[in-house]
Amino acid sequence: MHLGLLVLFLSLAKSCWCAPQQTCHPGDEFLGRCSNSVVEEKPACTEMNLGYCNDMEYSRTIFPNILGHRTRMEAESGAEYLLLSVIHGLLNGECSPEIRLVGCSVLASPCQDDKMIRPCRTTCEALRRDCVHAFEAIEMAWPYFLDCDRFFASDQEGCFDPLAGMKARQELALSSLSPEEPSTIIQFTYTSNAQMYSLLKRTAAKCSHISHVYSIGRSTEGRDLLVIEFSNNPGQHELLEPEIKLVGNMHGNEVLGRQLLIYLSQYLCSEYNLGNQRIQTIINNTRIHILASMNPDGYELAASEVEDSNDPELNNQEGHLLNGWTNGRTNAQNLDLNRNFPDLTSVFYRNRRSRHYRIDHIPIPDAYWFGKVAPETYAVMKWIRSLPFVQSASLHGGELVVSYPFDFSRHPHEERMFSPTPDEQVLKQLARTYADAHVTMSNNDTDRCGASFYRTRGIINGALWYSFAGGMSDFNYLHTNCLEITVELGCDKFPPESELYPEWKNNKEALLTFLESVHRGIKGVVKDVDGNAIKDATISVRGIRKDVTTAEDGDYWRLLNPGTHILTATAKGYSRVSKRVHLPHHMTKAGRVDFVLERVWKMFFFNKCGSDVYIFLMVRSHSSSLLSTFTLFLRPGSRGA
Repeated sequence: MHLGLLVLFLSLAKSCWCAPQQTCHPGDEFLGRCSNSVVEEKPACTEMNLGYCNDMEYSRTIFPNILGHRTRMEAESGAEYLLLSVIHGLLNGECSPEIRLVGCSVLASPCQDDKMIRPCRTTCEALRRDCVHAFEAIEMAWPYFLDCDRFFASDQEGCFDPLAGMKARQELALSSLSPEEPSTIIQFTYTSNAQMYSLLKRTAAKCSHISHVYSIGRSTEGRDLLVIEFSNNPGQHELLEPEIKLVGNMHGNEVLGRQLLIYLSQYLCSEYNLGNQRIQTIINNTRIHILASMNPDGYELAASEVEDSNDPELNNQEGHLLNGWTNGRTNAQNLDLNRNFPDLTSVFYRNRRSRHYRIDHIPIPDAYWFGKVAPETYAVMKWIRSLPFVQSASLHGGELVVSYPFDFSRHPHEERMFSPTPDEQVLKQLARTYADAHVTMSNNDTDRCGASFYRTRGIINGALWYSFAGGMSDFNYLHTNCLEITVELGCDKFPPESELYPEWKNNKEALLTFLESVHRGIKGVVKDVDGNAIKDATISVRGIRKDVTTAEDGDYWRLLNPGTHILTATAKGYSRVSKRVHLPHHMTKAGRVDFVLERVWKMFFFNKCGSDVYIFLMVRSHSSSLLSTFTLFLRPGSRGA
């Protein structure tokens, strides 16, 4: 049975595949009366009727196309055309309509004088550079029919730009903006985690000369903790250039900060390229790190809950305010990340009265690692320790105020107690920098969310507001050089999309002013007499019992308010050097104070005379031949020094 069907199929196939019968006798063909040769039709321009390509800047195309499709129907039935029809949804709107327009230029290239004009290779290369990350985000390879070397032409060969019309319309839209309107076009909508990753990578690709993205780790559910960096030398620490970080979405349901940091990233990139002098000055003199979402798992839950609460078919329809305080706050392990850092503040309180106890750069207690440490917390701690951050802001929601350390009360049983750090005045000024630049935060008539901060103009000591241990700001302060404030952006933790643009306007100037404020106080380099950098040298300020240390290249930064300060630089094995510095009001940049330390040589000699022991300690500096000698006399049975 099967064999008979196979024979029938082969016979039919043979009849289909055989050459056409000759209709012209060979003699007639010889006399030129007829011909058996097939006359091939010459390709000609035809109307382009591809549904997903009807908005191209031209109306006529030609077949066969670049990919070998012989007809419009063959092109429409191909996998390439199918991909173009769903590309917008696949990439969550990223690189749309650019991918579709360039793809259409391959499937249906323009035709002029019955000749095909290929799309430009430079357009393809720019598109791939900007959009390949969107395909990587969904683990999809770059489409083969967008192979820039294979299907596109160079400018010398003659080509056309399929995106020229779209670019012209965008330039026209920009030129029509009034001076009051922003020149950077931002979509003020919420972004999913995938969209956030794509936006940040696309932004870094557009500004690769000043930006790049990197991951500091992964969340509990495996999502990237993605940081975008801005600097005139991205990826490298530059001598005397301060490093600053902004962290958003530590609590997954507090989402406004996340969106503002995404908008800020787009704004910095676009305005730098447009020649905005203020933005160029900030980026050329500062290394900025932006972690838009520290808790992407919590955001995923919060966003899904809000989406459900806004569904008209559900009974529970309290919208964004329903979600405000609980859903998605913690990470996927149900850990509050702002209670998960080492409690170094308690260590500080226990030892602060000891004159010889160093209360800065407090090590992490061994007992901390026996508890549950969230992967998000661990990743951020490694990040904080790996770079010489000078200052930081963590963006939250639920109030309209800026708080500053300490967040944990100096009396453990007091829930609200003023608990200043040694840098109280500097941190207070840092908080005021943001609050005063915010449109409404420092206003007396601002509608607050339950608490009243009008007497302090929108700032408060964290522990005086409410006390908690294990916070990120206290950890920054006591474990590193970094001073961090907490910015509460408003009452609604998950505001409706209609509020995103007004909130951007409320916070844009405050964010930029905060970035500029890192250039306050002093900076410098600590070296030895041979010009070698001294790492981990200590810079202390008289009257402030909190020191900073030098970075790998010997550079340091010390945020200070205007006034007269006495600075001292010390390092193990080196002499101590002090300098008196006056910082005037209205400084536009940090003052520079360098130190040169001399190495000190110490030699011990022991001499025993009978039952008595003498120890000679001789100290000599690197540049002096003078010996200072100290003699220690030890009686039998006494304990050595």
